[in-house]
Amino acid sequence: MAVSTGTSPMLSMEEVAKHNKKEDCWVVLYGKAYDLTKFARVHPGGAKLIYDAAGKDATAVFDPIHPRDIMDKLLKPSLTMGVVDEATIKPEHVAQPEAKKPAPKKPVRKAETEGEDETVVEFVKPPLAAMLNTFDFESVAKETMEPQAWGYYSSGGDDEITLRDNHLAFQRIVMRPRVLVNVRDIDMTTSFLGVPASLPLYFTATALAKLAHPDGELAIVRAAKKAGVPYMLPTLSSYTLDEMLQAKQPGQEVFSQLYVNPERSRTQEYVNKLESAGVRALFITVDAPQLGRREKDMRNKFTQQGSDVQGDDEEEGEVDRSQGATRAISSYIDPALCWEDIPWFQSITKMKILLKGIQCGEDAVCAFKLGLHGCVLSNHGGRQLDTCRPGIEVLPEVMEALKEAGATKEAFSVFVDGGIRRGADIFKAVALGAAAVGVGRPVLYSLASYGERGIVRMVHMLQDELLMVMRLSGTPNVASLTPQHCITRNLGDHIVPQPQDYLVQKTYMPLLPAAKL
Repeated sequence: MAVSTGTSPMLSMEEVAKHNKKEDCWVVLYGKAYDLTKFARVHPGGAKLIYDAAGKDATAVFDPIHPRDIMDKLLKPSLTMGVVDEATIKPEHVAQPEAKKPAPKKPVRKAETEGEDETVVEFVKPPLAAMLNTFDFESVAKETMEPQAWGYYSSGGDDEITLRDNHLAFQRIVMRPRVLVNVRDIDMTTSFLGVPASLPLYFTATALAKLAHPDGELAIVRAAKKAGVPYMLPTLSSYTLDEMLQAKQPGQEVFSQLYVNPERSRTQEYVNKLESAGVRALFITVDAPQLGRREKDMRNKFTQQGSDVQGDDEEEGEVDRSQGATRAISSYIDPALCWEDIPWFQSITKMKILLKGIQCGEDAVCAFKLGLHGCVLSNHGGRQLDTCRPGIEVLPEVMEALKEAGATKEAFSVFVDGGIRRGADIFKAVALGAAAVGVGRPVLYSLASYGERGIVRMVHMLQDELLMVMRLSGTPNVASLTPQHCITRNLGDHIVPQPQDYLVQKTYMPLLPAAKL
């Protein structure tokens, strides 16, 4: 018999244990019982993990990756069945995580000397001081991360053409330096959205950072402060919003990214919490009404689980367990979100509102005319619509359209993310009109490789590179970067001969068909 405690009924564990079937699946997490019957079918770890915990307390299984509040953020309130009386939970009611098998040693490179047979050399992680560029961190992360985590972070949409072109597009912009400029002192500091930064860069939102390192987003918050750049807190984090905010240092400014929930009360509650915590700006993700097909992640998910994990369910057509870690949340992102909803967001918060995921000039102008504070030119890291343009390629079109619409850089800030790997990439984006650039994967890869220290070193390397590029280009400060310092004639041409980019080629892991796995 359920007893009411305020607005939530108090449940005994015996009651929860009755709901232990696929068609009636309740799971207890952090003292609350949730109906996960429908969610199980799209769970990124596979339905079996949910079904194995049906009618049980699965907190110990859930906690290593997920934040305490993710169900409250994503599920409809009606799926929270009540609070469980802790005194009624017995040992047999608690689901235990599988014992972790020691990871096999990874052979990663083949060494061959003349006259000798080829031998496999075990990977040895180099010291942090050996990292000279962002690709170094990526190569180390590939060897140290769990395969499922690497597949989730590194994958792109469909054929991954846009994923690769995000970086290659910067190579289609060439430098036009000026000489005999006094560049003894270089000042790369700036501010955007009222927040000072040590260089025109911020850490953009990325989901589930615990997949990279146990400290997850907490390490990113701390590293952002040390590096002197803002961090955009993710909606789909591994730590709760409260935990991320508590990791902030006095005076540290943060932004926040928002996935809009179909249950608007959930969204309003989250936005109110952000504003009360002093978050400076809200970036609404608008390029994900459905999540893209990220086949590396999907393939990895399938092979990790093996062919017999949920065989019966697959034969009955109930479970699509090949979808990987990326498509499970699509049921909780509102595909009906449209321009008519923008006034509602403006009515519920005084935070600066920007749209993340703009990909053409017309939409940037719409955002400006609605009174928003800016936009991010982004294709979601090449993870959504394949063969769409990189943000840097869209930038000149957007800046021209905004100029014609009467927008100023002070009134409407434009940001770019996707493919930024060098200080020169930051220079080019800012010269062409961006207020700053966002980096995502470099943060995760440096975190996975060396923790918080790795992130700070990664930013310092970008600072060193940007300082060099600014000095050699004759630009002593950020305000002196102009479109005249870059030639973009070939930016939109995708068939021009490209120089070989060995750092990318030797780090990039190609997609493989099933027969080659």
